[in-house]
Formats: sequence, C-alpha cells, structure tokens
Amino acid sequence: MTSIDEIIKREVNPFDSVSIKPMHFWYETKNFAVTVDSIHQQEILELEELLNLVDTDHISRSVLLIGDSGSGKTHLLSRLKNKFNSKAFFVHIICNWVESNYIWRHVLRNTVDCLMQVPEGQQESQLILWLKSLSAFTKKSFKEKFFNDSIWNLLQSDRQKFIQHLKQNYKQAAIYNPDIFFGILHDLTNPELFDLACEWLRGNDLSEESMQTLKVKYCIDTEEAAKNVLSNFGKISTETQPIVLCLDNPETMPKLPDGCLDIQPLFDVNTTIHGECLKNFLVIISIVTNTWNRHIHKIQQSDRAGIYKSIKLKPISLEQAEAIWAYLLHTLHEAATPKPSSTIFPLTRKMLEDNFPGGKTLPRNTINLGKLEYQKYKLSLLKSPQSSDSITVVINPQSNSTESIKPIVQINIKKTEIEDTTIIDITDREKLIAEYQIIWQKEYKKIQNKIGKISLLASSELIQMMQEALEALQVQSIKPKLIKGTYASYSLSYQAPEKQDRIGIVWTEDANMKSFFNIMSACQKAIQENICKKLYLIRISSVGNAKLAGYKIYNQIFKGTNHHHIKPNLISVHYLATYHSLVNSANAQELVLGGKAITLQELQSLTRETKILNKCALLQDLGIIPQQGSDSDDRNGKKDLRPVKDFMLNLVKTQSYMGVATLISQSVAQFPEVEETDLQLLMELLCQEQKVKIINPKANLQDRLICFVVTA
Repeated sequence: MTSIDEIIKREVNPFDSVSIKPMHFWYETKNFAVTVDSIHQQEILELEELLNLVDTDHISRSVLLIGDSGSGKTHLLSRLKNKFNSKAFFVHIICNWVESNYIWRHVLRNTVDCLMQVPEGQQESQLILWLKSLSAFTKKSFKEKFFNDSIWNLLQSDRQKFIQHLKQNYKQAAIYNPDIFFGILHDLTNPELFDLACEWLRGNDLSEESMQTLKVKYCIDTEEAAKNVLSNFGKISTETQPIVLCLDNPETMPKLPDGCLDIQPLFDVNTTIHGECLKNFLVIISIVTNTWNRHIHKIQQSDRAGIYKSIKLKPISLEQAEAIWAYLLHTLHEAATPKPSSTIFPLTRKMLEDNFPGGKTLPRNTINLGKLEYQKYKLSLLKSPQSSDSITVVINPQSNSTESIKPIVQINIKKTEIEDTTIIDITDREKLIAEYQIIWQKEYKKIQNKIGKISLLASSELIQMMQEALEALQVQSIKPKLIKGTYASYSLSYQAPEKQDRIGIVWTEDANMKSFFNIMSACQKAIQENICKKLYLIRISSVGNAKLAGYKIYNQIFKGTNHHHIKPNLISVHYLATYHSLVNSANAQELVLGGKAITLQELQSLTRETKILNKCALLQDLGIIPQQGSDSDDRNGKKDLRPVKDFMLNLVKTQSYMGVATLISQSVAQFPEVEETDLQLLMELLCQEQKVKIINPKANLQDRLICFVVTA
C-alpha cells in the first residue's frame, strides 16, 4: 500500500504539467491542457451552432471570441478542434506576421501548414480530405472513376483532364489563374509531388527546377497573389465541410508608432472573406478583453459590422475550479491506497473560497493557486517539529517577485536523514530561472519536431527572429530594412558593440535565382551608399554558379572583402525559433512563470541572465556573443549530456524535493534518446558536486527522495 502522502513526496507537482503558454493545437505533441466539460460549455454550444449553420448553407460567418488573459481562449479553440475535426477542417493562425503588408502571405502559409496536418483517426491530411470532398468529385460517376483503388495512378496520367474537369465545374467561380491552381491541386494527389506542391501553395520562392517540375512560371510573392490563392480555396468550397479559421493572439501583431496594435489589417482579411463571398469559412478571432476595448475604435465601422456574433468567455465557478483541481490530481489519487476522502486532497474548498471570495475565478488563477497550495503541503510533509536534532530548510514558494525576499516557510528535517548539515535555500529568483529553463527545453523540443529544415520559414520570419534575439542581448540601435525594395523585410542593421559602425544583416533562403539576383543587387546598392560598414549574408541555400548574374554580384561583395557569408545550421534556427515562440507568448500575456504572466522585458532579462542564447552558433558567428560551441558539439565522440544534466537539476529546483525514480522518468520523457544508465551517472555527478542530495539513501529506489541543496 502506498499512501497519498508518499506519492505526493515523490511525484512532480501535477499543476506544473499544465501548458502555461499559448498552444498551437496542431503542433502540441501532448495535450497538457485541462479539460473539464462543464467549463465554457455554453460557448462551445454557440460555436457548434454556428459551425452547423455554415455546414448547412455554406455561407461564411465570423465570430469574435473575447476573454480575459488566462480565461482559456486558446484552450477552447483546441477543444473545438478536438471535438469537431470530423466535421470541419481546422486552421490555427497565431497573428504574429512580420508587418501588416505581409498578412495575406502569413495567413496563406499557416493555412496550408495546418491543412497538411493529419487529423486524429484519419490516414490522410486535411488537404487531401478537402480535395476529395470538393463538389467536382462528389458526383457518383466521377468519384467512382477517379477515387477508386487506383486513384493516384489514374490521376497522374490524366493531369490535363483533371484540370479541365475542375475548370468546367467551377467556371462561374472566377478562379484566379485556374490552370496553375488546379494543376497544383492535381500535384497534391501525387505523393512524390505533394510536398513540393504544398511549398508552392505556402508561398515559398521555389527554384527554377522545382517550378519546372510543377509546370508553373511564378511563385506566390505578393499580398495580392496570396489573397487570390486563399480566395480560390473559398470559391470552390461550395459543398465541402467548413474550414474553421482560428485567428489567435492578435496581441502579437505589429505595433503602430503610438504603441497600439496595427489591428485594422486583421479585420480587412475578415471583410474580404465576406465581401468576396468566399464559401464555407467559420472565422474565429480570439482576443483579450482589454486589447479589444483599447482598439475597437481603431477598426472601421464597416469591418466591425462583418462580425456575425461576439462570444464572451465568462469566469468559472468555484465548483468548476474544484473540477480542474480534481482533474489534475486524479492520477495521483488513483495510485494511492487508501484513496483520499476528497477528490481535491491535499487542497480544500476553503482555499478557493478564501482566495476568490466573489465565487468566480479564471482557469489560470485556479491552476496557479493549486500549484502554490500543493507545494506548501508537500513541503509540510518533511516537518519534524519534535526533533531537536534537525536542520532548517528555507523556502520561498509564494511570492511572484523576481527578487529574493525573506523566507516565509521554514521546515525542519532530521539530521539522521542527511549526512551533514545542509541548507536548502530556494529563492523566488532561483525557482523562476529553473522554471524558465525547463520551459525553454520543452519548447525547444517542440520546435525541433516542427521545423525540419530552414526553408520552412519565410526569410522575413527568420530576420524577425534574429531581431528579437538581438534585442534580448541588448544590441544597440537595431533598425529593420537595411536594403530597399521588395526584399527590404529580409534585412536589418545595428550598431557594432563599442563602435559607431553599422553592421548589416541580410537573411534570404529564397531558392529562386532571380530573387537572389535582386537581393544581391539591393545589397550592392546599400554598400555603395555606405549604409553599413560590414554586411553579413546569412544563407544555407545555394548561391548559384559562375554563369548567373546574382552569383557574380555575390562574389564581388563577399569574396576578399570586409563582408561575410554565414551558412546557418538548423540548430541555430531552432534556438531563434524557440525564443521567438516565447516572445509571442509574452506579448500575448500568456507566458506564466512564478505564478504570473511575465512581460517581454522580464523575458529578455531572464534570457540574458541564463545566457540561454549563448550556444546559438549563428549568434557566435556574427560576433554578438563569444565563440564557445553549442549543444550539438560532441565531446570525445559522445553526445553532449549537459542539457540533460541541466534539466535534471532545474527540475529538482522547481520541486524542492522529489522521488529519484520520478526524476529519472521525467528525464527519459524529455530526452528519450538518452540511456537510463546515463541518467543515473548524471544524478550521481550532481550529488558529487553537492548540488543535489539523496535525503534517504538507504530506502528502496522507489521511495528514495532527492532535494536541491547548498552546503553551508
């Protein structure tokens, strides 16, 4: 029999497992969010009714989903997708476009990315399921002919017939460039061309060879083209399942000079969907209440009229808050014998009543309170007030301050349980830093799974990520758009450290050599105009060959001069993309550390303090940080286990103490490629370094506890 107290001692705080940043509901490898059906049940029903309306009459509608920060807006979108993905196609777009004249390309790129995802229980992507559901293919005779067991072979041999059939069926729809668009749809049916066709639909600037393969003469490189291609999806979706377009976190949009969000273009997109009679879209714009109230008067009245309905997320009741607690504690209770008498033990209803006297709260506040009170109870389990032969453990679990404060919890532990006098002094700042580093590593892992090659990101996105990293590292006088013209958003400049010289960066991964020529010409002009003293070109893609004009200009600029070409590695992009994701979370008021949503300035401070970007090889190559290697470096031919060791130490810090077996299992979950024997050795090393200590070394492994220590 294992008591609930013994389980609490060794397990991780269950409230730590909850997502504390905005989720993208297609890229989360695990659903960390709390699902309590009674919460926002009415709002789910209202959205379901609207979805059914669109499914019935195919007329697009828009919904404004309003709620306070921490009210569960993004989680509600995730629930909606999980519940109704069998009757609709779902797209989740974080509104973090580089600038407002890039919005349509951002929407198109993210729409295609989401449509490429495979819904649970399906074998094919949303994109293929959507294609098969088009009215042109739902007529029985045609469907039997084209969508049988030999569908792909038949389609590959009848590309022109495929195009003509679609043109005939949608001749009244005013399709933009129908031969090209329908040809790309045909290429989606060929497994060998599917990825390349998706790249074209996303707006990637493809190489000449790739364009020849797809039989196209141009790529989607303007806002107008992106809008028209997205419009094509709506124009031919006359009888398919609806596409639910979730536009989330407008707080991450570009800002105007007065500090307000440039929100009008977002509603221009919504108005276009309705004005051009695009079919089968349910548009959900999710926004924080305060953000909406501050910006409503900046939106044109005609665009506000395009909102079919507003849905306000209400605070939850204390009964629903209890249900959240019970949901998170359920796994611990199931493992306990005997079972606790209360479904929320070690928490109590009184805790909710004392902290939320009005009888209402928000899901985030409920989780934060549960985390705090659970940790206090866990620490109290080590009390031995009768023992005079004891040591003092000092812990500060409550304050949200980022500064160290006087200890507010003191606990005695018997000396017999620890070999020598030890003081555990877990300050708020230490816990905050440890929590941030754990969040970083988990987000980094998600980014690794999501971004398999650099070209998946637009060049303008890459330079934005670079700018955010430079700002975090306090690089001075950063200015976007070093070069002029079409590709200005691929560049920036900054002041060199301890000098007045300006350094320029241009980052382009566009594969098309005509685009490369235009970018090189713009770079040459910037140098001639003495806009920067030194120019860095960041590019892993080909720079062409000696026959090409772009290559000749490249040679003139970067061979034997003060200017440099850096080839970035994928790991560096993962670093930048991870920080970019956390920046978006902070801007959306959804990045919670130490029990509160932290600001962008606090995130930047933590990033500098932890030096978490210092192992980014690209930043080292730029001279922003000293050369020191990266996490990818092998040591004597062996994998670098330092990130694993850091994770283990930080996890113990955030828990104060925990089970040895739990520490190993949590580390295996984060680093499945690492052997358990290596984890045992890392833990022993941390003990030798006196950073952690086994509290009861003579106990069975399953009962053994480990804590964070500082030797007095």
